[in-house]
Amino acid sequence: MSKTYGMMRLGRDAELKFLPSGEAVANLSLAFNYGKAGADGNRPTQWIDGSLWGKRAESLTQYLVKGSVHCFTLNDVHIETYKKNDGSEGFKLSGMIADVELGPRTGERQAPQPVGGARPLPQDTRKTPNFSNMDDDIPF
Repeated sequence: MSKTYGMMRLGRDAELKFLPSGEAVANLSLAFNYGKAGADGNRPTQWIDGSLWGKRAESLTQYLVKGSVHCFTLNDVHIETYKKNDGSEGFKLSGMIADVELGPRTGERQAPQPVGGARPLPQDTRKTPNFSNMDDDIPF
């Protein structure tokens, strides 16, 4: 199974739909920059179609808006073929979104916040590890 992880920008607002079974699915268009910047100063962009399922899709859609940057983990990334308007065959990357860490809100500068589970401690309460008191008798 292939997996992709990284900071990605949304190319359009998330589209929330409901299946006949009642399960929610949000479709996302993700832009992933990679490689070295060209002469114009821009790095190449790979577009990935992602899908987010269930209650997470329902609760996160409001935050997944065009232009926002978030950290995504995608599972089962694969190439799909499709017919273009001119009749030729096109190719695109698609995958299921396994995890999302929301990026900063517009105008704010802060670290991405994990969605669900534990939240990071505020900066002033984090403890720095002290390795000076480690035992020297470690057997390896």
